[in-house]
Amino acid sequence: MSDAKMIYVLNGPNLNLLGLREPEVYGSETLDDIAAMLEDRAGELGLEIDLRQSNHEGHLIDWLHEAQGAGAKAVLLNAGAYTHTSIALYDAIRAINVPVIEVHLSNPATREDFRHVSWVGRAAQASVSGLGAGSYMAALEAAAKL
Repeated sequence: MSDAKMIYVLNGPNLNLLGLREPEVYGSETLDDIAAMLEDRAGELGLEIDLRQSNHEGHLIDWLHEAQGAGAKAVLLNAGAYTHTSIALYDAIRAINVPVIEVHLSNPATREDFRHVSWVGRAAQASVSGLGAGSYMAALEAAAKL
C-alpha cells in the first residue's frame, strides 16, 4: 500500500530533550512544538506527518525501511549524533528509494570538528541546518515539492 502524501519525520538520540537540552544551541521549542508546526503546515500542503523519536539507532533504520514499504513521499531525518557516526544509517538511506532530507537545528559545520562529517548527509538527497525549528519547516517545504 502506497501513501505518497505521508512524510516521515524521524528524530534520533536526545531530541526528546528539546527545549531543555542546551537551548542556546538547539532552541527552546520542544519536539511536540515542532510536531505541531509541521502538522499545521503539512495539512495546508495536503500532506500528513508521522513524527517519531528514538534514542536507538536500530529503530531509525527500521523506520527508514518502513517508509520504503509504505510508499512514503519523503523522510525528514534528524539523526542527532548518529549523523556523524552511523554507517548503518548511511546504508539504510542508500538502500531505500524514498527521498531523505537531513535536518539539523544547529549548523554542524560551525560546531566541534567531529560534527563536520555527516554520513547521513552523504546519503541524503538534501540537507537543511542552522535554522532551529525552521530547519524542519524548510525541509517540509522541500519535501512537498519532490
